[in-house]
Amino acid sequence: MMTLLIRNARVRDDQELQDIWIEEGFIRKIGTRLSDYADRIIDCEGRVVLPGLVEGHIHPDKAFLEERKPNVSGTLEEAIKNTAELKAEYTYEDVYARSEKVLQWAIAKGTTVMRAHPDVDHIEKLLGVEVLLALKEVYKEKIDLQIVVFPQEGILKSEGTLDRMEQGIRMGAEVVGGCPYNEKTLKDSIRHLEMVFELAEKHDLPLDLHVDFADHTEDPRYMLTDRICDMTMERGMQGRVTLGHVTSLGSLEPEDASTLFTKIAEAGITIMPLPATDVYLNGRNDEKNVRRGMAPVLQMLEHGVNVAFASNNIRNAFTPFGNANLLLIGYLLAETQFMGSAEQQRTVLDMITYNAAKCLGIEETYGIAEGKLADLVVFDSQKLSDVIQDQPIANFVIKAGKVIVEQSMNRAVE
Repeated sequence: MMTLLIRNARVRDDQELQDIWIEEGFIRKIGTRLSDYADRIIDCEGRVVLPGLVEGHIHPDKAFLEERKPNVSGTLEEAIKNTAELKAEYTYEDVYARSEKVLQWAIAKGTTVMRAHPDVDHIEKLLGVEVLLALKEVYKEKIDLQIVVFPQEGILKSEGTLDRMEQGIRMGAEVVGGCPYNEKTLKDSIRHLEMVFELAEKHDLPLDLHVDFADHTEDPRYMLTDRICDMTMERGMQGRVTLGHVTSLGSLEPEDASTLFTKIAEAGITIMPLPATDVYLNGRNDEKNVRRGMAPVLQMLEHGVNVAFASNNIRNAFTPFGNANLLLIGYLLAETQFMGSAEQQRTVLDMITYNAAKCLGIEETYGIAEGKLADLVVFDSQKLSDVIQDQPIANFVIKAGKVIVEQSMNRAVE
């Protein structure tokens, strides 16, 4: 079996350089000055080695649509409207090409695990799920892909969506999605939540919901996190629920926020800010002191909440930016959340590695430790605390012990 020795790796900033011995796709030994024998030796020369990055929330099926129909107002409402119109024109070949480009870009930048949220509704039907299942098979040796059945257009207002979500699960999707704010009334939003919880329980699957995506607390459809905490604990789903966006929580009074953050931690819910989208779409009605429009990351971390972050969208009506680079999203998060110390910048890396792995339920096989799957990235930085600032290239991306990407400043070969 192929053996790989990674020499002189910076695994921790407070530890001497380490060697990592890999055999049969797993990390077998970590230490200093390990045996020289291996089929291949990579000398990191002090460069940072991280576990493969985890893209915990992304919509490949909606990528690269901005040029077709720009979001002129820059609002969530227009983003949903424009995308719904474009979805009616989708073809299999179009969705495949755009989604594949996202996967290729992500892999080249160090992502080895991805949770994708294709739309499932009366417009796109199950096309996105079908495409991503095909890509999952094609790229299975380069990236692990989890697929969510995501009802972007709502469930009660999108006829047949719940049945399509069930069919998507039978096809191979592994996560139940939700978007309760995209219903007409609070009553319908609550029923939407009940339906997705019931579907997840029926199939013993985790939940990953888009919720509370506003910069205010006035509309109760965008203030459902507290209720979701109750539902999670009542149904025994602690550790299996993720909430994306939750930007409305940034508008809570400090005392109310503290109480809710404690409850989120008790419910074992992961919070997934989506900085590129959240900052871009929120605060649009502010004429001065424009809000950043993000969930308060530092406060939630201080309350023991598992917080990760992700790209969400690449160059569409929701986010006209992006190149599937999680380090770039991390820079935006660190800047807007005042996470500037060395320790805080290492925490930002944790949010796209260990925290995200916990969110996706892969923590037992994930990480840099003996016995873990050898999914690793060698970044061209000398300290973990510098990675977010440096924005380095991924010199090597290793999947299950195999080098799948090699690149330097002057060349890139995959």
